[in-house]
Amino acid sequence: MEADFIRNRITQLRLQKGVSEYKMSFDLGHSRSYIYNISSGKSLPPMREFLQICDYLGVTPSEFFDDSSENPALLQVAMNELKKLNEDDLMLMIGILKRNYI
Repeated sequence: MEADFIRNRITQLRLQKGVSEYKMSFDLGHSRSYIYNISSGKSLPPMREFLQICDYLGVTPSEFFDDSSENPALLQVAMNELKKLNEDDLMLMIGILKRNYI
């Protein structure tokens, strides 16, 4: 895995969340240039910070590295809501999803 992927993925997910580098840095408890330094290639976050970044962005580390989804945070919200459904409602949702592919 290349460092560029990590930097680009943080930027992609940050933009999807709609927050600036400054706001994200501030929200994570760092100086205003923290996320800028990561995005620009000056540094990479240590593991503890990486996990906090994932949490902030609303993705698991696995979802962070799975770039097959354009918006993993939105998928995570959908999955969490689907888990709350009873079996009948879940079957209805599956029917709706499958109908879109016919």
